[in-house]
Amino acid sequence: MDQSKSKKPLDPLLEKRIARMFGRDRAMSLGMLVGLWFALGYVYFAVPHGFLGTPVGMVLTVAGALVLIFNTASVFAMLRHYDEDRDHIYGIDIYHLDQHRARARKAALRPAHVDV
Repeated sequence: MDQSKSKKPLDPLLEKRIARMFGRDRAMSLGMLVGLWFALGYVYFAVPHGFLGTPVGMVLTVAGALVLIFNTASVFAMLRHYDEDRDHIYGIDIYHLDQHRARARKAALRPAHVDV
C-alpha cells in the first residue's frame, strides 16, 4: 500500500468508510472529554469546600483545572490532525482490517482437520 500523503481522489466507498470511522472516533473522543469534565466537576462540587480552602485543596484544584485544560487542548489537536490526514491514517487502518477479514474468511472456509 502506498504510504505517501498524496491528494488523489479516493474510491467513494472508501471515502464513506473513512468518514464513518472518523465520525466514530470524533464522537468517542468528545464523549470521553465530556465525561472527564463531568467527573472532575462532580468531584469538585462533592468535596467539602472547607477542604478546598486548604493549601492541599488549592493544589488539587489547580491540578484538576490543568488536567481539564491540557486534555481538552490535546483532544482538539488530535481531532484536527486526524481530520487533516484522515485519508492516510484511516486508509491504512481500513487496508489492514480488510486483510484481516480476508484471512479470517479464508480460514473459516478451510475444512477442519478430522482424525479417523
